[in-house]
Amino acid sequence: MSNTETRPAEVVCEAEAARGIQVIGPRDVPLGGPRAMNVRRTLPSRERSLIGAWCFVDHYGPDDVAATGGMQVAPHPHTGLQTVSWLFTGEIEHRDSAGNHAIVRPGEVNLMTGGHGISHSEISTDASSVLHGAQLWTALPDAVRDAAPGFQHYAPTPVRGPGWEARVFLGSALGSTSPVATFTPLLGVELLLEAGTTLQIPVEVAFEHGILLDTGAVVVDGVPVGKDALAYLPVGAAERTIVASEWSRLLLLGGPPFGESIVMWWNFVGRTHEEIVGYRDAWQAQITGPTGEVVADSQEVADGRFGRVLGDHLPPIPAPPLPNNVRLRSRG
Repeated sequence: MSNTETRPAEVVCEAEAARGIQVIGPRDVPLGGPRAMNVRRTLPSRERSLIGAWCFVDHYGPDDVAATGGMQVAPHPHTGLQTVSWLFTGEIEHRDSAGNHAIVRPGEVNLMTGGHGISHSEISTDASSVLHGAQLWTALPDAVRDAAPGFQHYAPTPVRGPGWEARVFLGSALGSTSPVATFTPLLGVELLLEAGTTLQIPVEVAFEHGILLDTGAVVVDGVPVGKDALAYLPVGAAERTIVASEWSRLLLLGGPPFGESIVMWWNFVGRTHEEIVGYRDAWQAQITGPTGEVVADSQEVADGRFGRVLGDHLPPIPAPPLPNNVRLRSRG
């Protein structure tokens, strides 16, 4: 998914000291267009910019496609990250410049590696009357952030216990392991909890974790977490206790503290302001025609770092303007 803010801040994400459990509320971000499908963003936030390598968490729906127009995200670029798409309801068609064409379906993870540079589009299918899911990004560590672009798909088999069901789409938990390759250790799990369930889930002591509550009401290690909120859990615990007072669905994310500073602006992850400027210039050069206007069809995009999304005929998304003579920083 593209970050569609028209004035995105340049975010310098640095190592943050653990301060106990934090509950981060979402902010609404419109995806654009006359009917504007909204997403609820909890990462990055004023409170926190990274959980492990997880650097971006958008949560959307359930949205009536007839009312919002669904997801219509035209070709746009990425560098230095992996995108992780997870749906609860609906279908999204994915195309990218590495030649991958896939349908994102509920309970199946699609992971795209941006690395050196990739572009892709995401369009909800005609079969989707309701869209509901999460779009997540992970930052690539410095040693591999220039990796070749790629794509992986995996449909995890549910594992079940008394009052709970889990789908482990990244990493290992509850006796299930995902084969999806990542560049840092990561955990990604969808959990469904029946009302009155208490789940004590073993976790890696060296991981920090985030719990995004999609629906329901839960208490995590004694701290209430509201709908659409993201709870940050610091390193040091071998087990987390989740109590559901009603039927609840949540995503459990995790990884060891990233340990590197990153600069994130629009759809790019880099290390310096100058790198981000270079990525933006490279994308604009590819999508600008001889007249200086953005090309009307993605098949007219020039060869370059981000490639061309084959089979997509929407106009590519131009990069927003960079802030003039200003570096905007997170609080880290």
